[in-house]
Amino acid sequence: MVPVVILATVALLLLLQPDFGSVVVISGTVLAMVFLAGARLPHTFLLVAAAASGLALMALMSPYRLQRLLTFLDPWGDQFASGYQLTQSLIAFGRGEWFGVGLGNSVQKLFYLPEAHTDFIFAILAEEWGMLGGVVLVGLFVVLTYSLLRLVKEALVQEKFFVALLAFGMAVLLAGQAFVNMGVASGLLPTKGLTLPFVSSGGSSLIVCCALLGLAMRIRAELKEPAENGSGGLELLRQLPIFHSTKFSVKGSNGETV
Repeated sequence: MVPVVILATVALLLLLQPDFGSVVVISGTVLAMVFLAGARLPHTFLLVAAAASGLALMALMSPYRLQRLLTFLDPWGDQFASGYQLTQSLIAFGRGEWFGVGLGNSVQKLFYLPEAHTDFIFAILAEEWGMLGGVVLVGLFVVLTYSLLRLVKEALVQEKFFVALLAFGMAVLLAGQAFVNMGVASGLLPTKGLTLPFVSSGGSSLIVCCALLGLAMRIRAELKEPAENGSGGLELLRQLPIFHSTKFSVKGSNGETV
């Protein structure tokens, strides 16, 4: 129950900004972590259904969000107004073809495509590096996600469930945000302002992503060389009151509950 309360509080603060896209990504991450922590399948389905219904209702009740959905279905129907950003992004993809126009030779970044350095950086990359460059970038995110999931597996084998949840949350968060950003730029998803991890221009986004990688490296180090008597940095993090108040139903063979 505690994770749901924390999620609801964070989601409310984000919606007041408003930042609908971040709410979707964070909600998906928390629900995935709750499922891995041992939540019953019916309860998980109920949480997912409630979250999806709430987000869909908010999207339909907001005029500008509803307009984004309609534009997503037919961006060329209003290409000089509501569909301008998406159509310019698709033009960037088309100009790039297979191998791109060359690094630094993008035309769309010259104020034709709004937010070309943040939300739509993937379109500029595809224009300059082509489909080949886009596939390589997607592959790098797949490798990163796979590496984090391997840490999850190793942590579960060693019955370090807190570490497993932490690594799993990082994997879902980074992969989910990258998927949304690239999906928006390519027209796969409705337009939403989310940065592409490690690529988009954004100070706070880059700092958080680097911090997550730092945590992942610490997790890997502690899994390879377990700290004596549980005195590792992650074990100290686990002693924070917020984690003491949250109990998951996952238990190891030694009866440990996290």
